[in-house]
Amino acid sequence: MTIRSTILVNIQKIAAAYERDIAASLNDDVALFDSGLDSLCFAVLVVRLEDELGLDPLSSVAKFPVTIGDLIKLYENSAKQ
Repeated sequence: MTIRSTILVNIQKIAAAYERDIAASLNDDVALFDSGLDSLCFAVLVVRLEDELGLDPLSSVAKFPVTIGDLIKLYENSAKQ
């Protein structure tokens, strides 16, 4: 599974587990704020991604990603390092 698909699948799973309505289309331009997930859901997402991907790029960034595309790029770039 790619980093992109891992992130998107986990967003969907977390939304279902926490009974959140997520954006109809989880494309790169959707703002994380508008995705339907709240701060608890994002915390769960970060922990799951660290477990599954072995990456925690958010611990070293000064600015949190704004869109889903930004989040995906952050993880993809971290995997390349």
